Amino acid sequence: MGRETVRSCAELGAGHTGRDHMEEFLQGLGTVVFVLLALIGLVVGAVAGKLTGRSVALYALIGALAAIATPFLLAALGITVLAAGGVLLVVIVGAIGAAVVVGLVRAVSGRK
Repeated sequence: MGRETVRSCAELGAGHTGRDHMEEFLQGLGTVVFVLLALIGLVVGAVAGKLTGRSVALYALIGALAAIATPFLLAALGITVLAAGGVLLVVIVGAIGAAVVVGLVRAVSGRK
C-alpha cells in the first residue's frame, strides 16, 4: 500500500465529509484489510465453535462474515473514526464485531 493509495485528510480537501474520508480510507486499504478481517473472523468463530462444542466451520464462517461487515456497517452509519485509527483499529473493530455476532448466534440458537 503506497502513499499515493491512501491520501491524508488534508489532501482530500475541506469540502469533504467524514464519510468521504472513511470511503477513501477503505478503498485505499482494499485487499490487505479484507484478508486480515476474514482471517481474524475465522479465528474468532473457530474458537467460539470449539469452546461451545458447536460446528467450528459454521461459526468460523459467521465470524469471518461479521468481521468483514462490521467496519463497513460502521462506515455506512457515519462512524468515521476508523479512518483515523488505521489498520489496527479496523482489525480490532472487526474482531469485536465477529465476537458479538457469534455470541448473538449462540444465544439465539439455544442449547445443544
